[in-house]
Amino acid sequence: METWQQQLSGSITKVDQLPFISRDPVYREKLQRVAEVFPIRINSYFASKIKSADDPLWRQVVPTEEELDDFLSTEEALESDPLKEERDMPVPELVHRYPDRVLLMINNHCPIICRFCTRKRKIGFPGLVTRETLSKGIEYIAQHPEVRDVIMSGGDPLLVPDRELERILTALREIKHLEIIRLGTRVPGTLPDRITPKLCEMLKKFHPLYANLHFNHPDEITPEVELACNRLADAGIPLGSQTVLLKGVNDSVDVMRELMHKLLKMRVKPYYIYQADMTMGTDHFRTTVETGLNILKALMGHTSGMGVPYYVIDTPGGGGKVRLLPDTIVRHSEEEVVVTNFEGKTYRYPQPSARSRKQEALADTAEVSAEQNLCGSSADSEQETFSDALRNC
Repeated sequence: METWQQQLSGSITKVDQLPFISRDPVYREKLQRVAEVFPIRINSYFASKIKSADDPLWRQVVPTEEELDDFLSTEEALESDPLKEERDMPVPELVHRYPDRVLLMINNHCPIICRFCTRKRKIGFPGLVTRETLSKGIEYIAQHPEVRDVIMSGGDPLLVPDRELERILTALREIKHLEIIRLGTRVPGTLPDRITPKLCEMLKKFHPLYANLHFNHPDEITPEVELACNRLADAGIPLGSQTVLLKGVNDSVDVMRELMHKLLKMRVKPYYIYQADMTMGTDHFRTTVETGLNILKALMGHTSGMGVPYYVIDTPGGGGKVRLLPDTIVRHSEEEVVVTNFEGKTYRYPQPSARSRKQEALADTAEVSAEQNLCGSSADSEQETFSDALRNC
């Protein structure tokens, strides 16, 4: 058994194993009720990095009684499937929402179970993703030539054994119209020993292959994680990171800036900051949208553009991702655009001058008049020729 498999088999899955929780039996009974609805998994590597109760890693993986509050609330429109993924599944466990790309569920297991996961309804429950659903998904992609990009997700595709993962990748690469394969994974940051030299050698055979990683806090970036990301990057796999904005975890400028800097140092491009989804059992993690906009504004100009991700809402109801930006345009008119920079200073950008626009308009008018005159001359000539013909009759 490899190291990463030992770490998985030693995962915390029960309430009485959880680190840094109250001994109060009433509180533990509440957590037990949470665990019956939303399973627990914290692999031994990730558990070893948790320093105390309520630290940023603890908050991401240890259940709290607030997860059941959403079932009692009538104030929030929270759902088990807020993004309507099930509605956009033409075959089981494949989401086809955007015209040219699909999301293919490879499994429904993760190295850790995030308490804020948008797929809390699926993760940790056996039997949802099978060889049959996977075969149907690959067949669907083969039958739809408009699909040029597939995101392998779940769960986490890198928990699949090497041989099975290679079989899946081979089947996808045999589809001629499929150009890009992406791995959606949190493994490098939460179970880094899984990223073995053997795995990377196998993945190299399937380029162009990309990896969408998931990091939420600078404390997740350890020497083991740096080694894992470097191995993937050295295998020629472009790495991007998706971060979820979480109350009490990373909802501050300093934390986000440090995270983005650390990601770039290990060749991971910050890609998205997600506004937390309106998923049942996660409302206590949600921040205001203004919090995200303020963080983005503080990043822009104060760190390199490579370190500024898109801030997006994956819209409730299945509308897809919408990018959000701080207000940088103060006003605009035909004469000028007034903008503010990262320091809050105001600058003016002149539009093409009114004189230039007037000259363009006059030139257009003169061209139209010339065409009309030409047409009129032709008509007169035709009329004269017809009159002469009548006289000759």
